[in-house]
Amino acid sequence: MESRKWTAADGLGSIEVLEVFGNDLTVVNAARVSFAKEAAEMTGRDEGLIRYLAKHKHISPFFHPQIRLRIKMPLFVAREWFRHTIGFARNEVSRRYVDSEPELWFPQADSLRERDPKLKQGSKPTPIEGADAVVEEIRAAGLQSIAFYKSLMEKGVAPEIARAVLPQGMYTEFIETGSLAAYARLWELRTDPGAQREIQAYARGIEDLLLPHFPVSWKALCEMPAVPESNPAVPKVQEAQEPPAPLPKSNSGSV
Repeated sequence: MESRKWTAADGLGSIEVLEVFGNDLTVVNAARVSFAKEAAEMTGRDEGLIRYLAKHKHISPFFHPQIRLRIKMPLFVAREWFRHTIGFARNEVSRRYVDSEPELWFPQADSLRERDPKLKQGSKPTPIEGADAVVEEIRAAGLQSIAFYKSLMEKGVAPEIARAVLPQGMYTEFIETGSLAAYARLWELRTDPGAQREIQAYARGIEDLLLPHFPVSWKALCEMPAVPESNPAVPKVQEAQEPPAPLPKSNSGSV
């Protein structure tokens, strides 16, 4: 399979698809195994079943498809990204072993947002006054930290110590494998208006990359409003071939 890549606005950050296991039919067959059945190709009934599963939070079939990515993002974004743990495995570049010159993220003037005194976290949509000049100060500080890091290395300081002077805007890179269910949950949380704008961009990059591989499942997971499973008034979806009660459910009901 050819790799597909999403690139961030600054041209440095990126998400690359390395490998995909499964497709929409994988979800269907994971659900239908409850009835000892298996489909060879997608049908309209199968699409209806996927929508039913997503709508009623029968999540476990969506854990079976897996996606392996190579992601490059600023450190401060990665630390938020890594808070998503269920359904993910990650291995990250280590500055204990790597001593190449780091790459840095710098904000654009229009993204140097004001602090919002009404929010404990988050920001206003508007930039601060004099943003252009402050961005140059940020750039100078970042480049100075890189110069200091290099001077420490030249003095023989071990990389595991010298890395302490590197800023939060440094880029990191990691290999990540996650389930379709896990990525849908990450997308839901990190595209919320309350999420930081910089991580929202990467979450939307995930959508751009995964939608072509799972067109039915991704739309069902990310666009279908949830219906409580305990609601007896919810009618059965006509396209689903089997009654919903025995379908597999996740242990926690969330990703």
